[in-house]
Amino acid sequence: MDLRLDSLGVTIDGHDLIQDLSLDVPDGRIVGLVGPNGSGKSTALRCVYRALKPSRGTVWFGGEDLTGLSLRDGARRLSALTQEGGTDLDFTVEEVVALGRAPHKHGNEPLTERESELCREAMHRLDVAHLASRGVLALSGGERQRVLVARALVQEPEILVLDEPTNHLDVRHQIELLSMLKGGDLTVLVVLHDLNLAAAACDRLGVLDDGRVVAEGTPSEVLTEELVRDVFGVAANVVPHPLSGAPQLLYSLESSSAMRGHTR
Repeated sequence: MDLRLDSLGVTIDGHDLIQDLSLDVPDGRIVGLVGPNGSGKSTALRCVYRALKPSRGTVWFGGEDLTGLSLRDGARRLSALTQEGGTDLDFTVEEVVALGRAPHKHGNEPLTERESELCREAMHRLDVAHLASRGVLALSGGERQRVLVARALVQEPEILVLDEPTNHLDVRHQIELLSMLKGGDLTVLVVLHDLNLAAAACDRLGVLDDGRVVAEGTPSEVLTEELVRDVFGVAANVVPHPLSGAPQLLYSLESSSAMRGHTR
């Protein structure tokens, strides 16, 4: 299922948070949104998972206007991991993961055996099966993040939207999560701050600055030394990864310190 953001604009209290933002997310591909803080990445995602209604433009969901889908149908077909996706209730890990099946159930209808197995498999893939009976409020930030990703996968979406999914994760779990996504067949729109992880995991990148897409393409096309300097305000050498060939950024603390006050 493909996704398209078509000339989106969001204006709140007279401030344009995103402006004329267009981005294609092809079927089965991973597209990353990168950009400095406040560039509009999370705002764009909120329009996709319907936490925010755009002031202008359309989100196309496989050729359908997203606003034409019922909330239940939309929840069955699109799953989101948000920055506010935690829970204040001390459910167990297995209960939280099972909530991913809610759009497919009615009332207190119990899980089928297939759905229970789906939950077990997701917990295993995210390395939280050993925490199944633990309350989520007792978990570390990284453990809780992996539980929420498992819940999103259990939803069996056609499109997965992730806002900083590697937040709180250690290096091992960051790599395992992104490798799992890259090895799957879901259509994924993801916000990542780590440009090296974005280059390794994403098929295409959209670079946002001041609410606009200023560059779009493959990581090799987008992540140039000039763009990193102009958009992120840091100095970096871009070199190919010795195994994958994906661009990798080598930052210079001294050069980047000298760039403070740089006007984009």
